[in-house]
Formats: sequence, structure tokens, C-alpha cells
Amino acid sequence: MSMRQLENIAASAQEYFSAQNRARERALPLCREMIQNSGKAIRSAHRQQLEAARALLDANRALNVQLLAAVAESDEIAHAGFIHDAQKEYAEACITVALVEGVDFAEAEELGISVPAYVNGLGEVVGELRRYILDSLRRGEVARCEALLETMDDIYGVLMTMDFPDVVTHGLRRNSDAARGLIERTRGDLTAALRQDALGERLAELQGKIG
Repeated sequence: MSMRQLENIAASAQEYFSAQNRARERALPLCREMIQNSGKAIRSAHRQQLEAARALLDANRALNVQLLAAVAESDEIAHAGFIHDAQKEYAEACITVALVEGVDFAEAEELGISVPAYVNGLGEVVGELRRYILDSLRRGEVARCEALLETMDDIYGVLMTMDFPDVVTHGLRRNSDAARGLIERTRGDLTAALRQDALGERLAELQGKIG
């Protein structure tokens, strides 16, 4: 091996790593902003501030377009963990806000994100629905709770059909296991609340008859 060959190898490697690093440096701040916007959108949805939530999701849509352009020439960075995490949070926020609104939610292709990120985001929606149901119960708003619990069940059913290695699904199995526990706890909480409401109505009915 000649010195000239080593110099060529070094130059080629420098060019490759420089391109990857440039893509990473462009992508990181976009991912951080997407994650922040997603968290804010979910919090806004829980507070019934749906206009604010939609505005944050619109901002994320634009950021994701920039993100895809930033990593277009770097397949390695395009599949990096921090890209997956940002897109997963984006999917979770989009689906959560849509379910709170009671409308259909966008799918992975429409959002412009990877399928693993989308499905993992869908799995994490189960936790947000539990939170929404518990908040609704505390407010005495039980009308939609059973339907949302059914949605949690439906999401879990989808997750369980993804019987593939974690390296392919980006750890979806852990998400599925967590969802199952959340659903069972929510079912118990909702059942207890409904029984308490039924008992309260029965007592009020009896008091009315006595009175």
C-alpha cells in the first residue's frame, strides 16, 4: 500500500464523515424543536386548547419538511435514533390531538415520517388517552370515556400484530407491553367510576322517592 493510496483513503473518509456531520448538525436543532412542539401540542389538547395544538402541529409539519431536506443526502443520519424520536413524538401528538377532537388522524405517509416512528408514536398515544380519561373522570365527564377506552384496546390490537424483531420495529414490543398495563389500569379506574356514578344515581332516586 502506497502513501498516495492512504492519502486517498483519508481524504475520502474525511469527505464522508464531514457530510454526515453536517447533516447531523442541521438535523439536531430541528428535532429538538419538533419534540418541544409535540409536547406542547399534547398539553394543549389536554387543556382543550385545540387551536393552539393545531398551530403547533402545523409548525411541526414544516419542521419535518426541513428535516427531511437536511438529511436527504445522508441515509445514515436519516435513520439515526434522534430522527426516529422526533418523528415518533410528532406522530403521537398528531394522533392524540385528533382523538381528542374526535376526528380521523393522518397516517405515516401523509405526515412524511417513517413507519416505525409512526407505529411507536401510536403506541404511546395509549398513555395520553389514559391521562385524558382520568382527567375527564375528575371533571365528571364520562360520556366519551368508554369509547376512548375501546380506542386504546384497538390500538393495542394493532401493536400486537407487529410480530417482528425489535431491530426492525425500533423497540415496539416494550411499547406494546406498557400499553397493555395502561389499558388494564384504565379499565379498572373507569369501571370503579361508573359504578360510583350508578350508585350515586340510585341513591338520589331513592331519596327522591322518600322525599
